[in-house]
Amino acid sequence: MIDIDYVTFDCARPYELAAFWRDATGFELAPGTGADDDEVLLLGKVNLLFIRVPEGKAVKNRVHLDVTGSEGSTRDQEVERLLALGATVQADRRAPDGSGWVTMLDPEGNEFCVCRSEAEKE
Repeated sequence: MIDIDYVTFDCARPYELAAFWRDATGFELAPGTGADDDEVLLLGKVNLLFIRVPEGKAVKNRVHLDVTGSEGSTRDQEVERLLALGATVQADRRAPDGSGWVTMLDPEGNEFCVCRSEAEKE
């Protein structure tokens, strides 16, 4: 058995990308984090680590996050909130019956999916 300590994002601007995900998730920056750090850690339900790399993102992610609204928010409310934070919509896969998801891109182009909350599925 293993434990997952971090989900790691290679990126050009670790602090800025961590700030987006901080605002998206409510996770906290690790104490002592600086805007010029090459590695920035967000502490949360799952820790997110952002590491500066020289190369840009070139292809679709092989792994991505699926996220849902918390505290009663809906998929559609979260899509609008994430757009306001700087995400973009890559593909809208919402169906007329309310099922489906929205594939979004964070500010550095990493894909993630916004899915319905458990309450919306009932």
